Amino acid sequence: MNTSALNLRPRRLVALGRSELTLLVRNRAALSVALLMPVAMVFSLRSVLSANGAAAIGEATLTGGIGMVLLLVVYMNLVSAYVARREELVLKRLRTGEAGDLEILAGTALPAAVLALAQIAVLAVAGSSVLHVRAPRDPAVLVLGVLAGIVLLAGLSALTSAFTRNVESAGLTTLPLLLVSLIGSGLFVPADSLPDGAAAAAELLPLSGVMALVRAGWLGGEAELLVPAVTALAWIALTVFAVQRWFRWEPRR
Repeated sequence: MNTSALNLRPRRLVALGRSELTLLVRNRAALSVALLMPVAMVFSLRSVLSANGAAAIGEATLTGGIGMVLLLVVYMNLVSAYVARREELVLKRLRTGEAGDLEILAGTALPAAVLALAQIAVLAVAGSSVLHVRAPRDPAVLVLGVLAGIVLLAGLSALTSAFTRNVESAGLTTLPLLLVSLIGSGLFVPADSLPDGAAAAAELLPLSGVMALVRAGWLGGEAELLVPAVTALAWIALTVFAVQRWFRWEPRR
């Protein structure tokens, strides 16, 4: 890592984020995925929950929708972004300048993070009114879960990009985490509906701690937040270590 890797300069970070936002706006396919797919997936989630007779469908739709925004807008979008910038030698050129490694990675992730926060805010306000869902019981815990999810999935996207040859293959390399999270982290299938052994294993999945915090923040009633918080922090720490070790700055040839 560069010696300035941990020296975050807000002005440089914003400049990098602005450049990345310009590229995102120009890429209509990526922008459409980031803006439209979460909405479509929320409606799909509501249909699945209704068909399964799940209780508190509105609240489950909103909390699951938050998870899908994190996966689609942050994780899937950023894997493609990191791969594209790497193959276009953008990351290599940025690394020869004053910006540190963390600034480059964070600046690339900034537009996706802001877009995800905006969509979650709209989902929380508009979705709760349309679905007649009560306001979050503990907004601080909800915000903590969302921020932890953004940091974790931004890191996992950087890690996944190291094993992604080109932008076209990003859909394949992101699929395992997407499917495992949708099923095992409680977005589509309630965790308590899984067999005991599977439920215990599902609690250790990357996004499970984040989603437990999101549900606790919105629904309340979860007295034990230490385990999901520790799970989320552990995955963030492991992801940071893995990114430092395996992230690729050079194009794959």
